[in-house]
Amino acid sequence: MNTSMLNIIFYILIIVIPLMAQLGINTTYNKYKKVKNSKGLSGFEVAKKILEAYGLGDIYVVETSGNLTDHYDPTRKVIKLSKDIFHGETLAASSVAAHECGHAIQDKEGYTFMRIRSFLVPIVNFTSSFAWIVIVIGIFAEYFNLFLLGIGLISIGLLFQIVTLPVEFDASKRAKQELKKLELIGEGEDEGVRKVLLAAAMTYVASVLTSILEIARLLLIFNDRD
Repeated sequence: MNTSMLNIIFYILIIVIPLMAQLGINTTYNKYKKVKNSKGLSGFEVAKKILEAYGLGDIYVVETSGNLTDHYDPTRKVIKLSKDIFHGETLAASSVAAHECGHAIQDKEGYTFMRIRSFLVPIVNFTSSFAWIVIVIGIFAEYFNLFLLGIGLISIGLLFQIVTLPVEFDASKRAKQELKKLELIGEGEDEGVRKVLLAAAMTYVASVLTSILEIARLLLIFNDRD
């Protein structure tokens, strides 16, 4: 298989993989945001109960704009939940709210991968802002050491994504455990929770695969032009 064909295959996969992951989370989320939590608890109430059980009652749980924009802010010690999650009394709302609480618990316990990810955030923000500029200049100036430097900068972003995987999977594991232990979901509802959290986790897996393919494609270009 020649270089051009490989490049096309990589390019197609880079587009298709994230789209499939996004389709998966959208389909699963839309399904379970229509399934009521038999306990009648909103995402806000689920989050507060889990936080209080861990002595984290001082962490604010607030509503934020957007769809699936839910996240835990470790610098401000705030859990931000989108409207549907904050107010929703559904399995999707319970799952996502519990997942964000999982991150708050990780923060309290000093979870290693979360600490590494937090350390990498400013570095990734810095390198990602001009990695592609370096690559483009390297290509057009035919200065391939600069091109390699750009690939190296992108690789730092890949490292960040890889470190993020255990953080997300561990938060989901904690979410499932707390929902059952504190009886925040009804009998048999754990399967719906598992599907929501797995679909969300697959978006992070897709990001890692996409970055690997992107770096492989750039290396292919480098080797071909070299």
